[in-house]
Formats: sequence, structure tokens, C-alpha cells
Amino acid sequence: MDLMQTIITKAKANRRRIVLPEGDEERTLKAADRLLADGVADITLIGNPQILRDLAKQYGLNHLDKAKIVDPINNEKKEEYANLLYELRKSKGITLEEAAKLVENPLYLGCLMIKNGDADGEIAGARNTTGDVLRPALQIIKTLPGISIVSGAFLMFVQDASYGEDGILVFADCAVMPNPTAKELAEIAVATAHTTRAIVGVEPRIAMLSFSTKGSAKHELVDKVVEATRLAKEMEPGLQIDGEMQADAALVPSVGKSKASGSMVAGKANVLVFPDLQSGNIGYKLVQRLGKAEAVGPILQGMAAPVNDLSRGCTIDDIYKMVAICANQVKS
Repeated sequence: MDLMQTIITKAKANRRRIVLPEGDEERTLKAADRLLADGVADITLIGNPQILRDLAKQYGLNHLDKAKIVDPINNEKKEEYANLLYELRKSKGITLEEAAKLVENPLYLGCLMIKNGDADGEIAGARNTTGDVLRPALQIIKTLPGISIVSGAFLMFVQDASYGEDGILVFADCAVMPNPTAKELAEIAVATAHTTRAIVGVEPRIAMLSFSTKGSAKHELVDKVVEATRLAKEMEPGLQIDGEMQADAALVPSVGKSKASGSMVAGKANVLVFPDLQSGNIGYKLVQRLGKAEAVGPILQGMAAPVNDLSRGCTIDDIYKMVAICANQVKS
């Protein structure tokens, strides 16, 4: 059984409540119909009920009657959610009137449902930017204890099974943080370790990437990666992590043995943490396009509850997979 099928099977066995704020978006509706037909998750759609029913009929969708539909303008918990948002944000100057208006925004409403215990996770971004998706998530759900930032990981399914975990690697951060500090880079590494365990189901072996391996070059950019590796080890003692390390030393056993003899990670890394967003984003797209790898993500990590972002160019299948992944991120 391949990894995505395993993820879907696990989601079916532990049905989670996933909210889709972009309920009237065509791809989202069609993905929701498939998810409900297959029993992958319990789906909540945010949108006008009549519009959603009309769209379901227009698209020939037969399973949306199984979805919970929440009207952002008229719902029985609107006042409760407004009060919750006010309590969470009053120290930032929000008024109750402003909170009542924001509750009508599906992206805020979805996060408030999670915070209030009415949903387990959220998927959005088919219509909205990453910034729009993250803003309410950071204000309402916030980050995990000990983690101050959100980052984005990709599952990379490469054609050569000798790399990573039978051809599966996790790349981070490829989506959010342009130029993380050493502390932030350490947090990205620890968050990616959690993602690897929850989604791939294996123990992470993390390579902290650089243009240097074990002092082969001297530069402040190398120093940042060395410090990040040290901090990550402090944050999670026992974590299999090493750096700084060049990509070939991380992935190729013979090169790893030559450049980083004695390393528990060199030559067998299944997680690659890039030093900045430029290298991470370029790296995953090169592997995807030139190496013909399948890239699934970004999986947003570091949040206290799973909120995942989609590319606005996403497909129905992308949404389907990300809902299954989101369900696997939910803590038992």
C-alpha cells in the first residue's frame, strides 16, 4: 500500500471533522463530495445553504447531503463565536462589534469552530492567499507550545526508492518563512519531525542543509545552520538530526560516509530542512519538475491545530489528499 493510500485509510479509521471555508468554490465542493462518498472525513462546508444546494445540483453531486453546512451570516452559534473572538483579541483592541463582523468571514469562522471544539481541522486556499488563510489561524488557534512560527512542508515522492524512506522525503520550509533565524530554523526542524511521524509514520532523520558539510566552508550562513542544529537538539533531545550538510552528503551513502563519517543521518536522510525559503522553494520545484517527483503540500506545521493552505491552482485531487493529511495531523 502506498503512503497516500495509507494516509487515506488512517483518516477513514479515525473520522475527523474538517471544515472547508470556501464552501461554494467548485473544486472544493467536488472534493467534498468525493470525501463524503469515500468516508474519509466528516466535512463542514461554510456557505449559504441554498447556494450550496443549487451548486450541488448543477455539478451533479450526490453526497453533499452528508455534509454539515454552516451559514456564515446566519448560524446559531454566531454570537458565541463573536464573544470567543472578542475574548481572544480584546487585548489587541478589537471591539465586540468588530468581532461580530469578522465572524461572518468564513476563514475566521472556520478557525473559531476549531477553537470552540466544533471542528478538528481546516483546509482553505483554493480561492484565498496564504496570508489570508494564516492570519485568522495565527490570531485564533495560535502555534504549538515552544514553537513561535508556522512553516510549510512538502511530501516528495521520488522515483528512486533508494532515497529517503523508500522514495519518500519531507522537505521544509518551502512555503512560509523567507529568512528564518537560527532559532526559527530549529523550530522548523522540530515541527517537521512531528509532521514526519504523524503523516509518513516513520522516525525522522533530519539533514540541516547548507553549501558546507561539517566545516568544509566558513560563512555566516553556515554558522546559522550549525547553530540551528544545536538548538534543535536542545529542543528535542534524541532527535536524529545533523548539520550543516550538503544535499549529496545527506542523501548518498558513499558521499555521506566520505564527507560526514560517523553521522547517524548522512547518506540516509529522509527529511531535508533548507536554510531559507529561496532554497527550499527552488529545491522542491526542481526535484518535482526535473526529477519528475510528486510533491504533496504545503502541509502547514507548527499550529496548535491543523490548518492547511492550498495553492490557488490546486486540483480536486489535491484538496482530497490535503483533507486526508489534515485528518492525520489531528492529535488523538
